[in-house]
Formats: sequence, structure tokens, C-alpha cells
Amino acid sequence: MNPLQKIAHKIDKKVAKHKAKKVKSWLNTHQPAQHEAQTAIFAHRGSKSNRPENTLASFQEAIRVQSDGIELDVHLSADNQLIVIHDEKVDRTTNAKGLVRKLTLADIKKLDAGSWFSPGFANEKIPTLNEVLTLLTEQNFTGSLNIEIKTDKYHYPDIEKLLSHQMTSQNWQFSYLYSSFNLSSLAIIHKLEQTTELAYLTYNHKKDVILGNKQDFITSIHPKKTYAFDNPNQTMSNPKPIRLWTINNSLEMQIAYQENVEAIITDHPEKALQLRDKFNKPHS
Repeated sequence: MNPLQKIAHKIDKKVAKHKAKKVKSWLNTHQPAQHEAQTAIFAHRGSKSNRPENTLASFQEAIRVQSDGIELDVHLSADNQLIVIHDEKVDRTTNAKGLVRKLTLADIKKLDAGSWFSPGFANEKIPTLNEVLTLLTEQNFTGSLNIEIKTDKYHYPDIEKLLSHQMTSQNWQFSYLYSSFNLSSLAIIHKLEQTTELAYLTYNHKKDVILGNKQDFITSIHPKKTYAFDNPNQTMSNPKPIRLWTINNSLEMQIAYQENVEAIITDHPEKALQLRDKFNKPHS
């Protein structure tokens, strides 16, 4: 480890200690939970801690550990196919470069979406939404599917219409909801599916949570976890259900269970489920 790396390592340790201290302090100021945690566990982009994110392998693992829900991201290809990937570009999670909206499905299917994560997942493919839905059906998934509409940086023309057509094409054995940082997308979806749950994604700004609460068509709020830690009273009394992202360490999970938030979205669904079981033992 060179001198710069040593300095960076020390900084990381200090930041981690500061965060842990803050979380512990938050826990200590609240009464111990006297309830069984009902907080649902959503696998973030599948089980992305041990599988390449937003791939069938990742979703398969999320199903295997019996996640309550699965979260994924949807973009649109050049030929109007619903593509499951987080970024607007394929650069970070494949062996190629380019914007999703500039690539056809045939182009996208040529890419290796697994080797960046581990050689053991070489040639894992970027799936279409239809392929994910087929997997969930074949694996008898009966939880909840959280479909994030990725229009906060680029608003794909008609993506809401294409999504709604896909999701209303049949009855699913699982429930589903749409989420987005883009209120306009959610408003469009609401006109197409007036009874489907819509979640407004926010960072840690109170004004955004307030804005989401004011919209009649928004049914739940998905704020960044720091919002809950900075505003515990507002989180507990929020008029609409709260699902926090991205909760990955045990202390933060404990807070979520103690406050019985609606759900957490995590890269570690198996760990979160095990910790929830442990949390509930004294109350069972």
C-alpha cells in the first residue's frame, strides 16, 4: 500500500466510524422495539452484492434467498425494447461503450454483462424486461417487483406507454409497482394505470419528500437512507409508506426494523432477511 492509499484507507476508516457512531447514537435515543418487524426486503438490482447487477443471475439469487421484493431499472433501446440496466450507458457493466438508447437489442445482446463483476459470470447478458418477467413467472415468484423508470436524465419517448402495455398484458402471480425520480413519468403512468402503486424516489431533501406527499397519485416515498437518519420523526410519522435505499450494513438494517419502515432496498437481501429473522426472535 503506497502513502496515498494509506491516507485514503485512514480517511475511509474515520468516515465509517463516524457513520457507525451516528447510527448508534440514533438507536440509543429511541425506545427498544416491542414489535415484530414487518419491514419488507427488496433486492436492489437483484442480489448485486454477489451477482452482476440487473442480470438474470442476480434476480435468480434474489428469488433463491426468498426476497420479499426485487428492484430493477428500465431503459429503452434504439428499437424501443425495454432493457433492464441501471446506467444510461453500457460502459460500467459491460465490455463495450455506448448509450443504451443508441443501441439496438441485437447490439445489446452481443455484450458481456458479467465479466466486469467476476470471470465466473462471463457472457452473462443484459436482459429485457420480458426476460425478467418470464424468469419470475417460471420461478413462481410471488413477491413484489419494483420497476424503476429511468427517465431522470433522459426521458425516453413513450417508455411509460410501452411499460404499461407490457405489464398489463397479463395477470402476474406477483405484485408490481413503478418508481422514479421523475414525477412526470409517474404522472403519465398514473393516467395509464390508475390503481397501480407509484413511488417517488428522492434523495435526502425534505422538500422532495413533502412534494411527493402532496401528489395524490403518489402512493409511497423512496428516500435515500440518510433522510431517515437525519429526520427520524418525519420518517416515522410520514403519511405515506417509506422504503429506504440503499441499506447495506447491519446497524442501518436494525434501525429500519426498529422503526418498522415499509421496506428497505438492499444489495444484501440474504443478510437483511437473516437479520430480520434474528430481530424478530424475541418477539415471536
